[in-house]
Amino acid sequence: MIRAATTPYDRKRGESLWSKALAGWPLLLALAAPMAAADEGTKKTDDAFRPTQRTAIDAVEQRADMLRDVNKQIWQFAEVGLEEHRSSKLLQDKLKEAGFEVKAGVSGMPTAFVATYGEGRPIIGILAEYDALPGLSQKVSPVREPVVEGAPGHGCGHSGLGTGALGAAIAVKEAMQKHKLPGTIRLYGTPAEETLIGKVYMTLDGQFNDLDVCLHWHPSNGNGAWAGSSKAAVSAKFTFTGTAAHASSSPNRGRSALDAVELMNIGANYMREHIKDDARIHYVITDGGGAPNVVPAKATVWYYVRANDHKDVEANFRWLQDIAKGAALMTRTDFTVQIDTDCHEIIPNAPLTQLIYDNLVKVGPPKFTEEEKAFARRLQQPLVEEFGATFDVAIEETIQRVASRPQTGGGSTDVGDVSWHVPTGGLRTACFVAGVPGHSWQNAAAIGSTIGEKGTIYAAKVLAVTAIDLLEKPELVKAARADFEEKMKGRKYFSFIPEGQKAPERIRD
Repeated sequence: MIRAATTPYDRKRGESLWSKALAGWPLLLALAAPMAAADEGTKKTDDAFRPTQRTAIDAVEQRADMLRDVNKQIWQFAEVGLEEHRSSKLLQDKLKEAGFEVKAGVSGMPTAFVATYGEGRPIIGILAEYDALPGLSQKVSPVREPVVEGAPGHGCGHSGLGTGALGAAIAVKEAMQKHKLPGTIRLYGTPAEETLIGKVYMTLDGQFNDLDVCLHWHPSNGNGAWAGSSKAAVSAKFTFTGTAAHASSSPNRGRSALDAVELMNIGANYMREHIKDDARIHYVITDGGGAPNVVPAKATVWYYVRANDHKDVEANFRWLQDIAKGAALMTRTDFTVQIDTDCHEIIPNAPLTQLIYDNLVKVGPPKFTEEEKAFARRLQQPLVEEFGATFDVAIEETIQRVASRPQTGGGSTDVGDVSWHVPTGGLRTACFVAGVPGHSWQNAAAIGSTIGEKGTIYAAKVLAVTAIDLLEKPELVKAARADFEEKMKGRKYFSFIPEGQKAPERIRD
């Protein structure tokens, strides 16, 4: 049956939340599933792997219960970006127990860390994320049921992402130790991916500069190697200041900061007609004043500016800044701009994509039970009813071939900034049900179930055997570097983030 993970740990707050999460759903996943069930369909013959890789795969399988527990704990913590204190500590503790040297609080972010094992080259990095999304608290349930109304939840699956990266790093370490492999494996704990913060500031701080190759993965609706790019994005807050006055008796003595925000938004909306089709502009007003009868002396609007090419983001953001100036002039207000982050598009790496695809095939995707598929169909049902969506399958069990002309995704990720500095390759595995949109309550439910945990363990194995390929075969590292250097010709890394600016302490006030 589909069950929600039982956990052997004793944490007062965690236990109370987990009991809420399971209330009313005794038939849902208790991820203490037997190893044979969790790994069904993933085992291949030893002939497909070298002894070093078989050691790594065995290491993941031997730690499957631990990985399920880590995923469930981070899923329960559900901490938003830059506040992932318990999630970060849990991962660090597991890495220290496994023999890694851990440096915490790197790049000025308390929840960022770098864990290292080994010495010398090649140096292979694996990226971990563990932040949740606001408002997506969800039980392991096929209907919308928050654990805590309005609380965060893992609607992007980062509880599994951090767990899979952990499993891979420990597995590589075990193989290096047993077979005396030279080189270095690092796991990077990167906070606040959802707001494109962690890896950007770690990049500016030079944390990735000495890597030979960096690997990453992400929970998804399907299985495949990352071949395409992503959108570059700037996140910035425009704060206008004016003069407060009584809105009825003396409006002539006031200067409305909210008027400036609204005029800026109007200008941005007219701007949309004249930008490229792949560009995106989004905003929310985070502070619009306190009462209708007071002319707002302060107002803030938060903008994302995106495009497939960072050069277009640069042009569009400068245009947006001019619109803000115009709004300030029209309202006789002043304004400041706080740039939280400036994220670049992913530079894909063809040799790494092919290597990862080959290893996805060798390891083999997991198979799902009829109970899991029935659970997935119930998660799909709201989309059928509201949007008329149709779904060929409940959960994807195949591997998508590498496209000859990969498309650019609609979202952004700070993995892009790493990829501008070091050859970077990634993968995705089916941890969510087929066809469900990202950042949804359905994904929060799935990643906390056996569905998500099977995909997480699959990802850990593929990352591990890929890292070992790179440690043992210098020609693969050389090919990845050559592809990187070719793609970086004519590109220069530029950031709107002022030199020396520290990462924000919080994203939301």
